[in-house]
Amino acid sequence: MTAIIDYDAGNIKSVEKALKALGEDAVITRDKETLLKADRVILPGVGAFGDAMEKLNAYGLAEIIREIVKRGTPFLGICLGLQLLFERSDESGEIPGLGILKGEIFRIPDSGDLKIPHIGWNSLRFPNSGRLFAGIEENSYVYFVHSYYLKAAEEGIVTAATEYGTLIHASVEKDNLFACQFHPEKSSGVGLRILQNFLAVGNGGKCHAYQKDHPLS
Repeated sequence: MTAIIDYDAGNIKSVEKALKALGEDAVITRDKETLLKADRVILPGVGAFGDAMEKLNAYGLAEIIREIVKRGTPFLGICLGLQLLFERSDESGEIPGLGILKGEIFRIPDSGDLKIPHIGWNSLRFPNSGRLFAGIEENSYVYFVHSYYLKAAEEGIVTAATEYGTLIHASVEKDNLFACQFHPEKSSGVGLRILQNFLAVGNGGKCHAYQKDHPLS
């Protein structure tokens, strides 16, 4: 069972719908015991960094997330869920993030030539190998909606990058922890493949062999 963390953020139902399309038993919850017992956990989100951190703290979810990650449970942050895993954001400079990963969130530079927020499809390149992208070709397109971007302190954890006014660290992986700035649940077949790859991550963050006869192959 995959648990989707409910902290009143947007876009949660679309993640649930995508997982169910893949045949996964998914539940939206903020219940501590349910989250700790889940096989995998997803932190989605659309909204403001500071507001989201206040909700995570108010519901006692920040410490639960740290415990889930510490236990080795496969964990996926999506969009705002990626940003919250890091130390701070330009959007809410005085409010610290979860700080599970090292790095900062910056506002996309306003050059006047690009629209902000960045809404649309961008291609990915893969600076390091990542289990989320097994079977996915470099330069595949995924869907973004954001005004802020990640600059990870550890470049070795960056598994996907894109360009939009600056270099954007679009996905990271460290042990059992995964995160995407883009929305796999809105990224058509490529996005479903990414989610399927996450669902294939099992005990201790190790990835089971990908089944090439799956309908998404």
